[in-house]
Amino acid sequence: MKETTLKQIAETLGISITTVSKALKNYSDVSPKTKQAVLELANSLQYTPNSFAVNLRTKESKTIGLIIPEVVHHFFSNVINGIIAEAEKNGYLVIILQSNESLELEKKQVELLINKRVDGIIVSLSNESNHDEHLKDILRRGIPFVQFDKISKLIPSSKVIINDQKAAFDAVEHLILKGCKKIAHIRGPVNPQNAIDRFIGYKRALEKYNIPFDSSLVYTCKNVTFEEGKEFAQQIATTQPEVDGLFVITDLVAVGVLAYFNEAQIKVPQQIKVIGFSNWFMSQVITPKLSTVDQPSYEMGVASFNLLLQEMNCKKDMVKFEPQTIELTTQIIERESTF
Repeated sequence: MKETTLKQIAETLGISITTVSKALKNYSDVSPKTKQAVLELANSLQYTPNSFAVNLRTKESKTIGLIIPEVVHHFFSNVINGIIAEAEKNGYLVIILQSNESLELEKKQVELLINKRVDGIIVSLSNESNHDEHLKDILRRGIPFVQFDKISKLIPSSKVIINDQKAAFDAVEHLILKGCKKIAHIRGPVNPQNAIDRFIGYKRALEKYNIPFDSSLVYTCKNVTFEEGKEFAQQIATTQPEVDGLFVITDLVAVGVLAYFNEAQIKVPQQIKVIGFSNWFMSQVITPKLSTVDQPSYEMGVASFNLLLQEMNCKKDMVKFEPQTIELTTQIIERESTF
């Protein structure tokens, strides 16, 4: 079936297209009788407004683009929920794209969203992102843009972040205050800023408590997976058995660590204490329950959309917008793995 148009309604009723349009919008200069006739015919023909035509008139698509590294991750699924909840309140649809931690795919997705003429874009960068030209293209085109979690400090856009250095410092300090003297770190890949900052926080905590930094106690993930957690836990147990504390880049990897220690009958926290990062729901159901840094993911989604909305409204009103950075607070959640 072809879509019903304003022209068809107008011809059927013998009135102008303008009158039909005004009647559908409840203009006061159209008689109640005409309004009723238009509405009844529009309903019977299942008429819906042409969104493309509306977009051309208003210069708004009422859609935003969201690019995240992975959808299945607990942290990002919570961020998505926060963004969608706020977007719906404000009449926006969200196009969600997953970069799979690939820079090339991230570039294509940015180009796709630009071509779709979305009103704004929210991005958490892939682990491979070390090239900013596609992000600069968003700014060059004047598209409202917010980065969150994994960001580029070189791009002057709005950002929603946590203080990763402080959060990591707090996690390692927690291990030290629990009596750990030889602390290993399973870190993220070398590119993402949050992995760099968490590594810096780890080193600063060691420095504050006069514990020498030992590069052989740092293990670098390529893909940040459960399997890497198991693999590095085995390496630590076999080559560095004197390690008594372990700070892990994220809970997914830390759960892999605990799984190996359970299999190898290495007692946590008696022999080694473990703390993760993000407060993933699995951290509460694994044995032992995982101590972690609580990262406010849903709130990060809410803040990201509201920052984007501010910039979109400023653009609509032709008001200059100054990029803002919102820093959310974190806290240590102590559970059985560090008692």
